[in-house]
Amino acid sequence: MAEQVASVLRDRILAGGIVDGTSLPKQDELVAEFGVSYPSVREALRILETEGFITVRRGNRGGAIVHAPDIGTAGYALGLTLQAMQVKATDLGEALAVLEPLCVARLAQRADRSRVVVPRLRELLVVGENCIDDGAVFTTASREFHDALVGFETNATLRVVVKSLTSLWSVQEEAWAEAQASRGAYPSRGDCAAAHRAHERLVECIEDGDADEAARIARDHLAAAQHWVGRSLKGGVIDAASDRSRKRFRRG
Repeated sequence: MAEQVASVLRDRILAGGIVDGTSLPKQDELVAEFGVSYPSVREALRILETEGFITVRRGNRGGAIVHAPDIGTAGYALGLTLQAMQVKATDLGEALAVLEPLCVARLAQRADRSRVVVPRLRELLVVGENCIDDGAVFTTASREFHDALVGFETNATLRVVVKSLTSLWSVQEEAWAEAQASRGAYPSRGDCAAAHRAHERLVECIEDGDADEAARIARDHLAAAQHWVGRSLKGGVIDAASDRSRKRFRRG
């Protein structure tokens, strides 16, 4: 009976019938609706909590808060799977080198790119330029730029997969940046400026509708960035379970 109750509630959450961030009905209401015992309802809630669909808060102000799956959920699950498989961070980088340029090329082919895509990318360029002298902060700004690039992908399946990968790579690169900055080994201002210029050229190509050139710049830029990070990772396994990773994926 608990599985049946959990299945119905799960379907309602996935269909949007129970909105993310709201509360499930109280246990009394669920018992009355489904005609089952309190232990069955509690077990159904435990199942949904284990799956990440709800968070159960105890006490007088308790209740079950709904968490509808999103890109962050998908990315976290994918990251944990890759980490459990002992997949190297460099392997993740190789996948992005294939998929992100594809998304960039598709952006350059969008009819509404000048109205929808380019203005947001130019906003992020300003953010990056303003922190070009602060290594770790510049890396975070650059990763936000890349997350935005793939976030504009119109194919939902491709967007979820690639944005999950970019978010997961951002965890690796931001950790690398902080470690490098702490020991004074972060790339020079000239290197940061070169990365920023690549972002600028990328936006220009997207705005001009030059898909081939946009994809080429994206591939070259990713190769350069991964070269810097890869030298320090030295075959390290993907990190998806750390507090840093969980916080990144909670941002979607």
